[in-house]
Amino acid sequence: MAELRYYQHDAVVATYRHLREKNTNPCIDVSVGGGKSWIAAQIMSDVVKAWGGRVILLCHVKELLEQDLEKLNILSPDVKSGMYSAGFGRYDTDQPAIVAGIQSVYNKAKLFGHRDICIVDEAHMIQPNDEGMYGRFVDGLREINPKIRFVGMTATPYRLKGGLICQPQNLFNEICYSIGLKELIDKGFLSKLVAKSGKTLANLDNIHVRAGEFVAEEVEAAMMEQRIVASACREIVELTRDRKSVIVFCSSVAHSRTVAQLIAQYSGEECAVVTGDTPAPERAEILHRFKGGSIQTDLFGATKGPLKYVANVECLTTGFDAPNIDCVALLRPTMSPGLLLQMCGRGTRLSPDTGKQDCLILDFANNISRHGCLDQLRPPSEHTGEKRGPLAKACPECQTMMPLPVMTCPVCGYQFPAPEKKIRIEAEASTLGVISGEVTTETLEVTDVDYEPWTKRGAPPGAPRTVRVTYWCGLNERHSEWLCPEHTGYARRKFEQWFLARRAGDEVPVPSSVDEFLEAEFSGCVRRTKDITIRRVAGERFPDIIKSTPGDLPESSPWLHTEDIDPEDYADLPF
Repeated sequence: MAELRYYQHDAVVATYRHLREKNTNPCIDVSVGGGKSWIAAQIMSDVVKAWGGRVILLCHVKELLEQDLEKLNILSPDVKSGMYSAGFGRYDTDQPAIVAGIQSVYNKAKLFGHRDICIVDEAHMIQPNDEGMYGRFVDGLREINPKIRFVGMTATPYRLKGGLICQPQNLFNEICYSIGLKELIDKGFLSKLVAKSGKTLANLDNIHVRAGEFVAEEVEAAMMEQRIVASACREIVELTRDRKSVIVFCSSVAHSRTVAQLIAQYSGEECAVVTGDTPAPERAEILHRFKGGSIQTDLFGATKGPLKYVANVECLTTGFDAPNIDCVALLRPTMSPGLLLQMCGRGTRLSPDTGKQDCLILDFANNISRHGCLDQLRPPSEHTGEKRGPLAKACPECQTMMPLPVMTCPVCGYQFPAPEKKIRIEAEASTLGVISGEVTTETLEVTDVDYEPWTKRGAPPGAPRTVRVTYWCGLNERHSEWLCPEHTGYARRKFEQWFLARRAGDEVPVPSSVDEFLEAEFSGCVRRTKDITIRRVAGERFPDIIKSTPGDLPESSPWLHTEDIDPEDYADLPF
């Protein structure tokens, strides 16, 4: 018999406590991949075996119905259970434990008779004052048993429109138990998530928001732009050479087909496509192969082996469980934090049998930047569809935190640009941790360095100045740090270490002022910088420079060829 994990047990206990002590309907909030089906199975088993009651579970996803019933049969094989789903061709009604597809039963509540508990899997699908399928079925159950209690389960307890699902006026009124993505990863129940860098950006001027989400036609046009889709597919192939199972979320059917064609072209491997129009047998075959299986294609024993790549459009999010997925590529922008979590959640399952160490998230649509770290997602505003922003911001030059309305950094004088309303979609994936507190490092080659004197805005006369060092990496990326030759204490010692590692020779003295440093640099006495190492902390906007590697002397340096000069020649030099 299967045993629940500690948090699954705690969720069950919290649910029962709520049902005993309160008259409202509770909702269980467990992160994607946390095993909500086991929680539902335990509750269903207890309703039947411990209380002698009758229970029904509702869901809108065929695959989840199958999972929920399977877990119940494993956990309590002696519980009489059934399924009502046209998709499965099953129409059970009498068993004390039933799982049912809402599309099949919304107008058939009377078929199931008296029920004591109704569990709603993916409870965020119920709208406030729902007069649709869920609302009709709930009303039907209440007509039969006015005292019926409802228990919700979700990984995203909010909606794109309407905010939090638990409200006094809604079907579900309070979260009775919650455990997030970060804790499940830290405890070893879910796979670690990592992100990979990308630098090429494209500005999109005409994407609008309608009904809280990006307009689909405009998203498709933007993502189908040749440079974007080609660069993204090329990067997917390059970054997944050591990955086994890559799922790609696309913006449209046409986009998915283009993506599949390019990935196949760049990788030399098949990339299958799953859309809403994919016939059920073909879809089943694709997913079987994607999960590592093979199929026989003719009577002579020819086979199709496992698939590494699958591109899909709004099909393989909620309910699709493939633990072997070790890369999720996001090629569609979304305003929905819930959809973002569901897409990334396809890679959170553990898969020790395949040697999976982590899951790589490649975000080509700035979704993580737009919504924040996956364990800190918040519901969008009820009125605008926009996610509530932070209460403070960091200066990109010196990392000083300040209130949002401040447009000039009080420390270094950086001028914040006017708010940018355009959507930016990347042709390559962005470097962002996807779990808050996650620390990642990256070493970047430095192509050029700028030095300039800097005076703190509002500093009194005679206050120490600094040198702003700007490292250029590639065409457009830059990172800055500050040198403090005129300061004392730690800031001065840090500058001395920096300079001693770069001076042309031991006879070059350590500058005591900004002007002396700039003169030494201008005279070729300071080595170039080969590369820098930056550290990103997920949840923080800007990275820190933690290391810079000295390089060669500049070509103008008089120290480059001193070994070829006779000491007597110095007498002829005019200085």
